[in-house]
Parts: sequence; structure tokens; C-alpha cells
Amino acid sequence: MEPVVPAEVSTELTQILSNLVLGDNEIRTNAENAVNERLAQTPEVYLLALTQFATSADTEVMRSFSFVLLRRLLFRTSSIQTTKAARVTLYDHLSSQTLTTLERLLLHSLSHEPSQVVRRKAVDTICDLANNSMSRGRPWHALQAQTFGMAQNADPNARESAYRVFAGCPNLVMDLQTDAVLGVLQKGLQDPESVEVRHAALRAAVSYLTSCDPHQLAQSLSLMYPMLETLPSLPHSQLPRFLNTLTPLTTSSAQLFAPHLAALLRFLPALILPSADPGPTPTVARPFPSPQSSFIFPPPANNGKERDTSDLEELDEEAEEARKAALEFMISLSEAKPAMVRRVDGWVNMIVRGCLGGMGELRDDELEAWLDADPAEDPTDDTYPRVYEQSLDRIACAIGGKAVLPPAFQHIPGMLASHDWKLRHAGLMAIAAVMQNELGKVVNVHAHAAAALINFCEGVERDTLVPYLDPIVERLLKLLNPVGSDGRQVKRYVQEQAVTTLAMVADASEATFAKHYSSIMPLLLNVLRNANGTEYRKLRAKAMECAGLIAIAVGRDVFRADSATLVELLIHLQNGPVDPGDSMLPHYLIATWAKVCQAMGPEFEPYLHVVMPPLIQAASVKADVSIYEEDDVVEEKEGWETVSLDGRQVGIRTSAIDEKCQAFETLVIYASTLGPQFSPYLSQSLELALPSLRFYLHDGVREASAMLIPMLVSCGKNSNTLTNQMVSATFSQLINCISTETDSSFLSSLYKCFADCLRVLGGTSALPSEFQNGLIEATKRQLQTLADKRKVRAGRNPSEIEDEKEDLALIEEMEDFALEDMAKLLSTLDAQHPLLIAVSSVRDLGLGLGAWDSEDEGGDG
Repeated sequence: MEPVVPAEVSTELTQILSNLVLGDNEIRTNAENAVNERLAQTPEVYLLALTQFATSADTEVMRSFSFVLLRRLLFRTSSIQTTKAARVTLYDHLSSQTLTTLERLLLHSLSHEPSQVVRRKAVDTICDLANNSMSRGRPWHALQAQTFGMAQNADPNARESAYRVFAGCPNLVMDLQTDAVLGVLQKGLQDPESVEVRHAALRAAVSYLTSCDPHQLAQSLSLMYPMLETLPSLPHSQLPRFLNTLTPLTTSSAQLFAPHLAALLRFLPALILPSADPGPTPTVARPFPSPQSSFIFPPPANNGKERDTSDLEELDEEAEEARKAALEFMISLSEAKPAMVRRVDGWVNMIVRGCLGGMGELRDDELEAWLDADPAEDPTDDTYPRVYEQSLDRIACAIGGKAVLPPAFQHIPGMLASHDWKLRHAGLMAIAAVMQNELGKVVNVHAHAAAALINFCEGVERDTLVPYLDPIVERLLKLLNPVGSDGRQVKRYVQEQAVTTLAMVADASEATFAKHYSSIMPLLLNVLRNANGTEYRKLRAKAMECAGLIAIAVGRDVFRADSATLVELLIHLQNGPVDPGDSMLPHYLIATWAKVCQAMGPEFEPYLHVVMPPLIQAASVKADVSIYEEDDVVEEKEGWETVSLDGRQVGIRTSAIDEKCQAFETLVIYASTLGPQFSPYLSQSLELALPSLRFYLHDGVREASAMLIPMLVSCGKNSNTLTNQMVSATFSQLINCISTETDSSFLSSLYKCFADCLRVLGGTSALPSEFQNGLIEATKRQLQTLADKRKVRAGRNPSEIEDEKEDLALIEEMEDFALEDMAKLLSTLDAQHPLLIAVSSVRDLGLGLGAWDSEDEGGDG
């Protein structure tokens, strides 16, 4: 192509870019500064120069680097002064002529770039430019035409690039005839030459269906057939990425899979199980059937000839990845539409069998290492298939324990009786994951039953647990002894598990546990007093937790004799030398102090000055967020979670946010337990709670803040420390939040919070007229928003929402709760308030889906 910028600009930019990729920090920094200076002075010339360099540089590395840099520069915030309040990027300063030239250069690269690696970078940049251009009202018709042309190209690399563009920019085809779009996508899905083209077309099809409106989606149902037909013909090494591409569609549009579930159930078992033939049901005498079957996965290669070890290991790895991908697909679909998959015979059984099979695959040579290791520091952690335990737990939560127990117990008894320790261990872990009603049987298994008991104690009625209390506690106390009844040393992690289970048993049995108090509390205090080494970190933490739960269970009068000793030990731990490797201690300290407060009640007030400083610090923590560009390598870091937000990968330090949530929940406990005694910390707590109503990164923080605020208002009123400024700030923030809240569930919490504050302050007379008017206006806006949402849903064809009714029922239920709390607050202001009629009218706009729940839900959710 002809140059679009002067030669001297190209020469200078070439040198700058060469310096940017050097390892010398000083040279690279100078080059970065040079880029910023040129862009600030003449952005159009240098962005065009960079685009031209991306199409003409001598090396693949420099062309790739240039495309990545161009993406980052185009849409980063501009340093050029502007009066606009909105976020302005360099793109927004480019003239129409410059944009046209930029687009022309990129299209040239898309069609002429010889390297597939570089072309993929070009596609990413093109999609970014197209999406941002269209969002600003600038369509890119030339890209649309060229991409459709490339989809028909004889070169498979060109076809792949075309479908990558469709995948990255689905809006490019949204205004076209649906039949034309389906035709080109189907052609790519059935490409006879290239797996890469078929995969790119699958990505494009998923992107298209995810972006469709309901009318387009109804016209596009036929696309699911060629999408799913890409799977059977694939080599098994390719199956994981195809399944992983399909999986997000199970969440966004799960109903699309409804007609295909039976066909999927014929295909997926070969990936999930060693054989497609389920064989006889396992028994105690014969735990698992013979591995012989008519269909083996992966299929034998080389016509049955022997393969060398490296080939076999590679096949095993490929089969394992395919199994994990297939399970993730099935479980994600089950989580999205549990009622839909329950109706398919064999679906749940297949998932359970796959999970149990994976759980039992720990290698024999890892036996000694596993038995001697602390599970928290398990040297086999990278190979031990914990993903299958998690998968079993997920399907139990999604489908319900009643639906999972029958297929699980076709296999678990045989696993527990197996000569293979791996299968016995897997059976025990399966019990812990899915059982809720077999407490009596589990008491008779070995040390791992302590872990299983935790699941049983959660949510169990006290009267159900009491008959088993004495034998449970007796066995757990034996596990706490350093030497077992067989004379062998009891492993530390077994003691840790025993302490954890004692805590859960105490919590579930409540005051009935008091008769065991004198046997257990001295042991726990002794652990806190003497277990000082780093290897006892977890045991110390669990002992703290257990002591706090037991204190609550037995009550203030029983606990009073030991309260001072426990408090002294906790203060010693809190004020001791900081152990940088002990991430558990701060969390467990905060939690245990809260439990001690609940147990002691008003008698805890003298210790507030000890516990509040670290608590305020934890509640004040800011969100720690990292934003990654698409080409950045996202590091897996403990305590961090990566999510996709507005097309970018965003890393969030969830450990800090979880600690913030715990701190707010603890403030709720202190304020509710101590009442006016909490007044010295009223101002600080209110200043933290009010802005946290908008802490969108963690719903728990927002909910705890909404619960805390009325308690703080009550504390201030009853202690005569509540100021008019605090009251005004509270109502002002609540009205602002009500006005803009989009989550119906939290909207309900905001109205409850407002009503509770009003009740504490003495009713309507405590609410100045300007706040009443603000509340009414905010409520009007919310009523209009809810009415609009319900009208849209009511206008949909009933057949379209058949598979969405569970989701819609939940949405409407949350909206009804919000409307109910809205009406309660309006009634407090005026029993005949005119808006009450509007609330009733909006409620009547609902689809009335709640009645469908009991009809379709066969299991307990």
C-alpha cells in the first residue's frame, strides 16, 4: 500500500517501537514517554503511522506488537483537554478522514497478512475498533462486506479470520437478514477442511445467539443442530475447547439445548465414563463391573497395535481433559436449568457416575504421601482430582440432594467395601458432598467421617441430632488425644478435623451440649495456650472457632467461668508477633471475638477497645482490582479471582473483600448485642456503612450495611449521641440508593432499612419534608422501572418463556418482595398514600409464575 504518513514519521516511530520491546528499563521508559508526547501533539499522524507499521513491519513480532499497542492506545483515556464530562479516548479526537484511512489499513492487513498469528492480533484490534465505533454511531460497512467475502475464500486461514471477526463483533451481522447470517455460520460449522474454521465458526455462532433479541433467537433455533454436530467428528484432542466454547451458552440461553438433551446424553457418556456401557450395578461383593465394553474412550489407535508409553500418557491426558470439559458442560447446564435436565432420564446418573469415577483416581504410588500429608499442604494436590469432588457438590446443590442420592448410592456402598483405598476414600468424600440424612450410618466409619459429619450438622434440627450427641462427642474426643486407642500417633489434621466437627455439633445441638462443656473447653484452652509453632496454625484457628461456638451454645452462665481466660488468650494472640505466613489468624480472631460477644452479651463491653481497631481497619479496606488487556498473561494468584467485565479480564482480590464483608457482619453483631454500649464507635461505623450501600463488588457487604444502619441509629438514639447531621446523612444516602438501585433484592433491603430507621426515630414526624419528597420521587422512578420490566415480560409469547419460567419466577419474586417493602414504608408515611394504588397495579402486571415452581421441581433445591 501507498504510505499514509511522511517517511520521517515512519522512521522515527520504527525506532521508538524497537526501543519499546528492549529489556533495558531506561530505554523502554524513554520510548514510552516519546509515544505519549507524540500522541499528545499529533495523535492522528502517529496512530496512522502505528497502523501502517503494523501492516508493513519486517518481523511477525513487531507487527503483532504494533496491533496490541494500537488497541491499547486507541481507547485509552485522552490527555487532551476537553470540556466533556464523559470518558474521552484518543479515538474520539480522530477526524472522519483519519478513521477512514485507519479502517482501510486494517482491512488491508486482514486480507493480506501472511502470518496467521499476526492476523489474529489484527482481528482482535479490528473487533475492538468495530465495537467501539458502532457504539458511537459509526457503522463499518466495508468490514461487514469484506468479512462475508473472506468467509467464502478458498484459503482456510482467511475463513477462520472471518469467523473470528463475527465472534468478536456480533453486532456486525445483527442488522442483516437472519437467514443470511445462519447460512454463513452453518457453512463455517460444516467446513470440510479445517478444524480451526469450525471452531471459529462455533465461537461466532455462540456469540451471535448470546447477542440475539428474543425474536431473532426464535428464528435461529435451527443453528443449534450444526453447532452440536461439530462434536462427534472431532479428534478427542479437540473436544475440550469445543465444549468449553459451548459451555457459556448453557448459562446465557440454556433453553436452546432442550431439544438436544437426549442426543447429548448419547454422545457425552463416552467422554465422561471409561465405557459407554454402564454395565451391572455395583455390589458389595463386586464393587465395580468389568472394564470390558463395546465402546472404549479414547478409541484405540494404530488398529490395536501397542503404543509406546509417551503416546499412552498423552492419550490419558487428552481423555482426562475431555472428561472434565464434558462434566463442566453438563453441570453448567444443570445449574442453569435444573428442572429441564431432571426430566431427562439418566442425565443426573451420568454426572454422578463420572464424578465418582474421577474421585477414585489417585495413583497407587501416591498412597504414602497422601496418608502422611496435611490435606492443606497435600503434595499430590496438583494431580489429585479434587475437581470431581467439587463437581459432585455442584450437582447436588443444583439438582437437589433427593435427586442425587439414589444414583450416588448405587455406587457408594461398593466403593466403601472395595479393596482399593482410592475407592474407599472417594466413597467417603462422596458421602460428605451429597448426604444430609444418613447420620446414623456415618457415625460407624473411620476418621474421615468427622468431615462428613459437618454436612449433616448444617441445617439439622436439634431434636434430630440429640440422640446421636453422646456417641459423636465421645468418638470425637478420642480423636483429640495425641495417641489413638490402637497406640498409633493421631495425625494433626485429624485433630483439626475433630475440633472443627465438635464446633459444628455444638452449634447444631445448642444448649443440649452443656453437659459436655467441662470435658471440651479445657482442652481447647490448652491448645490456645500451648500450640505455638507454625505447624499448629490451623489447629489454633479451629480451637478458637470451636471455643466461640461452644460458648454460644451453652450460654452466658455456663461460659462465664472461662470467659476471662479465653479473652486473655485471644488478646495474647492478637498482640503477638505478626506471622506473615498465617493468613488464617486475623480472620478467625475477628470471627471468634464476635462469638464471644454473642455469648457474653453486655458483659463484653470492656473489651470493645481491644477488638474495634482491627475491625474498623478490615471494614475500611478498599477494593483491590487489576485490569488485564486481552494479550496480558493473567497470573493465578491465591486470594484473587478473575472475572470478565465489559469485555475485559478484571482481577479482584476477593480475600480482602471477603474480610471486609466479615468485618461488617461482625459490626452488626456488636451493635445488635451491645446496643447503647456501642455508642463510642457510632460515628466511625456509620461513616463506613453509608457509602458501603454502593459497594457493588460484594452483595454481602451491602446487605450487612443495610442491616447495620438501623442498629446504629437505635444505638445513637438510646445513648443520646445521635446528631441531626447523622440522621440527615443517613436518609440522604438511602434515598439516593433507592433512586438508582437496579437489583430488586437489594431494593427490598433498602426500603426495610429506611423503614427501620424511621421506626427507631419515632415515625413519620422524624422525617423532614424534603426527605419525604425525595423518597416519593425515588419510589416513583422505581415503580416506573418495575412496571416497564413487567410489561416487556408480559408481552412475550408464552412458548418463548417456557424454559425460562424458573428464572422469571425468581425475578418476579424478588420484585414482589421489593414492592411489599415499598408498600409498608408508604403506609407508614400515610395509610392512604396515593402511591399504594400504583404499587398494587405494578404487582398485578406480573406473570404469576410463582405457582409453577412446585409443579416442576421434583427435588429439593
